[in-house]
Amino acid sequence: MGKLQIELPPEISEGEARLLLAFKLYELGRLSLGQAARLAGYSKCAFMELLGRYGVPVIAYPPEELQEEIEG
Repeated sequence: MGKLQIELPPEISEGEARLLLAFKLYELGRLSLGQAARLAGYSKCAFMELLGRYGVPVIAYPPEELQEEIEG
């Protein structure tokens, strides 16, 4: 895994930054659920709960696939 070093504003902790980065990378499909949970420092179960609290879908179906699931 690559290494990134950034300077955060004092009001943002390293843990919060890691969590938000993990959320976004998961949401974009760049990391799996397990990878994102590890990056954020949580178990999969805890990470899924946090996704829900922040309004990030745990399972994001494209509209077409969701329609197929409903009809199928």
